[in-house]
Amino acid sequence: MEKQAYLEMVREVAEEYFRSGTYYCSEAVVETINDVLGKPYEDDVVRLASGFPIGMGKAQCLCGAVSGGQIGLGMVYGRKKGEPMDPEMFEIAKGLHDYVKEEYRSCCCRVITRQWAGDDFKSEGRKQHCIAITGNVAVWVVNELIEKGKIDLATAPILQVEKPASEA
Repeated sequence: MEKQAYLEMVREVAEEYFRSGTYYCSEAVVETINDVLGKPYEDDVVRLASGFPIGMGKAQCLCGAVSGGQIGLGMVYGRKKGEPMDPEMFEIAKGLHDYVKEEYRSCCCRVITRQWAGDDFKSEGRKQHCIAITGNVAVWVVNELIEKGKIDLATAPILQVEKPASEA
């Protein structure tokens, strides 16, 4: 599969995880990246991201999609006890931060979603905005992993997300 087609599939899956209510932003990114990597971590890995939605438990601080992206990067570049830090971890983690800051002027949920202030994440506009950010972050992470040779498109899994029965 060509890279652009693969990245579009990544976007669709990440966005659908969020849109369908299966996951929030951070969880959708983590699940998508675990899927792309061929599930090196059990499905429970998504639980690590469950406190990050809506800027860390509705605190509207660090964007949940960014948090999920950082967890996803840790799946590839992270270390175990006694191992040295992979120097690429900091570089690529900063790259995600810089991408989101350039794209949305901030990595802060409150700033990124300012026009919907006070809606308690209930407006459709805000949800659609956050779904798009979730897809963009998942695509950025996967694209970087492809570019750095951490994902081989020849062997990368084809992703699918089941839509609710009402949409099938």
